[in-house]
Amino acid sequence: MKMTLDTELDVASDLTAQQIEQQAQLRQRFEQQADLMPAQLASELGIAELDVVAALPPEQVVFVPLAQLDELLQALPLWGKLTTIVMLSGSVFEFKGDFPLGKYAHGYYNLYSKGDGLHGHLNVDTMRAIALISRPFRGSESHSINFFGSAGEVVFKVYLGRDKQRALFPEQVRQFKALATAFT
Repeated sequence: MKMTLDTELDVASDLTAQQIEQQAQLRQRFEQQADLMPAQLASELGIAELDVVAALPPEQVVFVPLAQLDELLQALPLWGKLTTIVMLSGSVFEFKGDFPLGKYAHGYYNLYSKGDGLHGHLNVDTMRAIALISRPFRGSESHSINFFGSAGEVVFKVYLGRDKQRALFPEQVRQFKALATAFT
C-alpha cells in the first residue's frame, strides 16, 4: 500500500471540495514547471509547504509514518555526510556533515555532536509528517527527507550528500530508495 499524506494523517474523508481543487491546481503547476520548488510555491500561494508537498506527483513523494520517526533519526547518523537545512523567516541555514546522534531528555530529542557539528533539540511531539522527496534541483537529481511541524511548516530538511564533483553518494541513494520502497 502506498503511504500518502491522507493515510498518514487520516484526513482523506475531511478534504473539502476547495482542498481537492487546490491539490489539482498544485499538481498542474508542477506539471507546467518541473523545476518548481515546493517551498517557492507555498510561499507564493501563502499556504503550508506540507499542502504543496502532498500535491507532488506520486513518483516524487512518499510519506513515512510518524511511528518511524525514532528509527529514522537513529539511522541518519549512519548515512555519512548529509546537508541539513533549516529555513526560518526567509533565511536558509545549511549544515554539511554527519547528522548527529540523539537521545530523549527533558521533553526533546536532543542532537549531539562531539565537538563541532550540528546540535539541536527537536520537539518531536509537534511533528506532523515526514516526507521523502525525489525531485530535480537545478537540473540535478536530488533526494531529501522533510520533517513537518504541526502547522504544515518545514521544521528541517535533510538532503543526501554530494562529492566534490557534485554527484550524490551512491550508498545514500540506495538507502534513500530502500526507505522509500519500504513505504510505497
